Amino acid sequence: MSDHHHKETFITKYVFSTDHKMISKQYLVTGIFMGIIGVFMSMLFRLQIAWPEHSFSIIEAFLGRHQDGGVMSPDIYLAIVTIHGTIMVFFVLTAGLSGTFSNLLIPLQIGARDMASGFLNMVSYWLFFLSSVIMVISLFVEAGPASAGWTIYPPLSALPQAIPGSGMGMTLWLVSMAIFIASSLLGALNYIVTVLNLRTVGMKMTRLPLTIWAFFVTAIIGVVSFPVLLSAALLLIFDRSFGTSFFLSDIFIQGEVLHYQGGSPVLFEHLFWFLGHPEVYIVLLPALGITSEIISTNSRKPIFGYRAMIGSIIAIAFLSTIVWGHHMFVSGMNPFLGSVFTFTTLLIAIPSAVKAFNYITTLWKGNLQMNPAMLFSIGLVSTFISGGLTGLVLGDSALDINVHDTYFVVAHFHLVMGVSAIYGMFAGVYHWFPKMYGRMMNKTLGYWHFWITAVAAYGVFFPMHFIGLAGLPRRYYANTAFPLFDDVADVNIVITMFALLGGAAQIIFLANFFISIYKGKKAEQNPWKSNTLEWTTPVEHVHGNWPGEIPTVHRWAYDYSKPGHDDDFVSQITPLKEGEEES
Repeated sequence: MSDHHHKETFITKYVFSTDHKMISKQYLVTGIFMGIIGVFMSMLFRLQIAWPEHSFSIIEAFLGRHQDGGVMSPDIYLAIVTIHGTIMVFFVLTAGLSGTFSNLLIPLQIGARDMASGFLNMVSYWLFFLSSVIMVISLFVEAGPASAGWTIYPPLSALPQAIPGSGMGMTLWLVSMAIFIASSLLGALNYIVTVLNLRTVGMKMTRLPLTIWAFFVTAIIGVVSFPVLLSAALLLIFDRSFGTSFFLSDIFIQGEVLHYQGGSPVLFEHLFWFLGHPEVYIVLLPALGITSEIISTNSRKPIFGYRAMIGSIIAIAFLSTIVWGHHMFVSGMNPFLGSVFTFTTLLIAIPSAVKAFNYITTLWKGNLQMNPAMLFSIGLVSTFISGGLTGLVLGDSALDINVHDTYFVVAHFHLVMGVSAIYGMFAGVYHWFPKMYGRMMNKTLGYWHFWITAVAAYGVFFPMHFIGLAGLPRRYYANTAFPLFDDVADVNIVITMFALLGGAAQIIFLANFFISIYKGKKAEQNPWKSNTLEWTTPVEHVHGNWPGEIPTVHRWAYDYSKPGHDDDFVSQITPLKEGEEES
């Protein structure tokens, strides 16, 4: 199959490719490009928050009519916050983790020639690319992009006449997200079918690496929850364009009574957060799976509690679909229902703690290899714990009311979802870059990238907890109108300085990534001395992954430092010795 494949043209190999390895690179590069846009936006609005009255030439250069003498207008501030959140949650983290690493690793680590459907895989990427393009185009429409927050709550998002960002920009946002959801569903179905049906001989479910378990369960969550967001987006389009009243009732604008009756914006909140909270784990679980693989490999130890880790992945997935109401404690919900959501939310701390303790136990007394991938993995464990602890506050309905919609919430979800997931993505890029491109990334630049990013991330989000506890609301264009918050103005300046430092650190990564593709040191077949199947394939990519027969699996993926073997790693394809028991 691999030796007699038809000759590929540039278009079929690099553009409309059906090869999972090329599609993973397409997702990664697209995600990096969208990430540059998202991070740049955060730099712009951080400048505005820190120095609200100050004129900046960069704001004048990029925002044109949306600024006055280098000072950002309130409308465009909210629009930039909206698109930043949308891009980072959906287009960077989902693409950079599920899109990239599910595509790259599922066939390679289960011993398959490719995905179940290469064509659907290609369609999934190009739908994602189309949705990305539409989201970027929405930045340039005359009235400005969507500006109802990344959660796009109605009635602000449902009435085109409400604010400038509720016009064409909001319509493009909805169209883009509908296409994105179609892409995600096609991809998720492909991942599920591939894992269930295309495993090689001997690859039982209990021999799968934890990365594959994480990708598999993530895909199931996506199939369950993404259609609900699609329904919310379609109903919102109906309200905006066809005069329906799913989310609208008793609306007044400038003294005018609108005809909408009978709808409820709280219904939209239910539909949005039924996807919105599982989306946290659609982003986080792949990062945790990647971390499991990297920590075990670089500790030269078996992962601690393999079956407990699988159980925690499944438990997190189940619980994540029944906790969405904790985003709505101030929506006027029945207090009893609030207590139910509090209980289910606090329950999710148990499987999360299992994962954290198992990572720490795997590291304990290991022969640690502190390469950049390992540092980012340990960094993920740190931010997962520190960000997760504040989730206990926000998950309690009585405590949440005090800090709801303040910077405390921003700090929590950026640490536990944003920074942790991005650390997982960086760890995966550093670890599997040799498999993707046949070359090694520069380790020294990787160290610089990690340490500056780690210091900057805590420098940004740790102080946010305190200004949130002080009551500072999020999404305010300026806090100068409130003397109450004068004391936290200097804290916002410190946060912005760290944000600019963290943004600059990503230039190191970009330079390292793109230069290493062409100039990096050539990789050997198994540079990390890892057990999993992807490192048994040749460095040069071949169609079908293995040049001959697909190897047979004889053992699990974590036989590191096993007594009775000469090396400190034993590949999954190594047969058991006589009398040797499988771990």
